[in-house]
Amino acid sequence: MNPKTPRPTEITLHKQSRVLDVAFDDGTRFELPCEYLRVFSPSAEVRGHGPGQEVLQVGKREVGIAAIEPIGMYAVKLAFTDGHDTGIYSWEYLYDLGERHDANWATYLKRLEQAGKSRDP
Repeated sequence: MNPKTPRPTEITLHKQSRVLDVAFDDGTRFELPCEYLRVFSPSAEVRGHGPGQEVLQVGKREVGIAAIEPIGMYAVKLAFTDGHDTGIYSWEYLYDLGERHDANWATYLKRLEQAGKSRDP
């Protein structure tokens, strides 16, 4: 991990709204929807084992986070209500997801549309 990467000072799961609120020590705060975190899971199941092997995640609109497990001092493991629990979200990856949310989400929605798939379960 890059020593300059901001570290979370607070991580709060809002179960009803299905949003993970993450505050970082540089003053930045991101509200990351559970669906967004699920479809951008850093797991091999989602990202594949190399470029071009990504698996488009569909039907995740209603997914929530069932558990958050700290992994050392550098990450959290998120367990989702659909049973997915293999992604380890480093502080750097969470920060990147927050910074790039709008662009990532637009790309995801476009990929869904092109595939003729839906966010709905």
